[in-house]
Amino acid sequence: MIPRLHFAHLPTPIDSLPRLSAALGGPTLLVKRDDQTGLAFGGNKTRKLEFLVAEAQAQGADMLVTAGALQSNHCRQTAAAAARFGFECTLVLVGEPPERPSANLFLDRLFGAQLVWTQKSQRDATLDQVCQAARERGRKPYLVPYGGSNATGALGYAFAMQEFLSQGAPADWIVFASSSGGTQAGLLLGQRLFGYAGKILGISVDEPQAVLQERVAKLASETSEKFGKRLDFAPEEALVNSDYCAAGYGVLTQAERAAVRLFAQTEGLLLDPVYTGRAAAGLLDLIHKGFFKRGETVLFWHTGGQPALFAEKYQGDLL
Repeated sequence: MIPRLHFAHLPTPIDSLPRLSAALGGPTLLVKRDDQTGLAFGGNKTRKLEFLVAEAQAQGADMLVTAGALQSNHCRQTAAAAARFGFECTLVLVGEPPERPSANLFLDRLFGAQLVWTQKSQRDATLDQVCQAARERGRKPYLVPYGGSNATGALGYAFAMQEFLSQGAPADWIVFASSSGGTQAGLLLGQRLFGYAGKILGISVDEPQAVLQERVAKLASETSEKFGKRLDFAPEEALVNSDYCAAGYGVLTQAERAAVRLFAQTEGLLLDPVYTGRAAAGLLDLIHKGFFKRGETVLFWHTGGQPALFAEKYQGDLL
């Protein structure tokens, strides 16, 4: 029995995107709404946290510690889960504290998380220091991995694949934003466990193709052991496109701006600037290039993140 807490709003709906499909003149487009998982504006990390928080409880932890960027969706959902289940929470954030918190950072503080600031090169060392200091004052910290992406967290998306298949949506492709690898590793494992016959394509937000493929294959293999028998995955089984991340993490290009606007103005569907905006930009470019056949159905798995739309650094770029 795999420990799990059930607090996500599941199953998330699958919607058709007829106006966007018509505007692009390519494949039929669907969207899986994991921006509606329910916890603190939702997002893909909620599925992972059902397993991670259950593991923390099983280990007797009373504190959640994790790390992320200043506008981290993962940190926002972790802070909310900590508040809901009575954990103390410390977030190690990379960057400098702004004069006025907005968007995800505002929500982190509203949920009562303690914020510790560091530089990217010192992130792991700072996490170790925070956990050690917590132990010295009698707390029992549980370290939630970056992005929720370890073998426990990736279980969320192995079961998400089972959920998707039970909904009966005919999709030849699943396309989504991929970064820390947990979502893609879970989907890849779920594909083998539950028999999805289509293809799964991660649009890299910030990592080179080979790096992300290696990470996803390793994590999918490790996650499979949770089901009792190890299944080995080769890097080439993880389909990754890294053509759209050269600008750097969180750096908006015209492609992301155009994608966010197009989804909003054809379907009333909000993306975020960093993850789903970049994945959607890649999806649109691949459609324009004829990568997907006109008769195919492509499902865009929306991983959430919309609170970042309200970060001051993005608002001027998007309007």
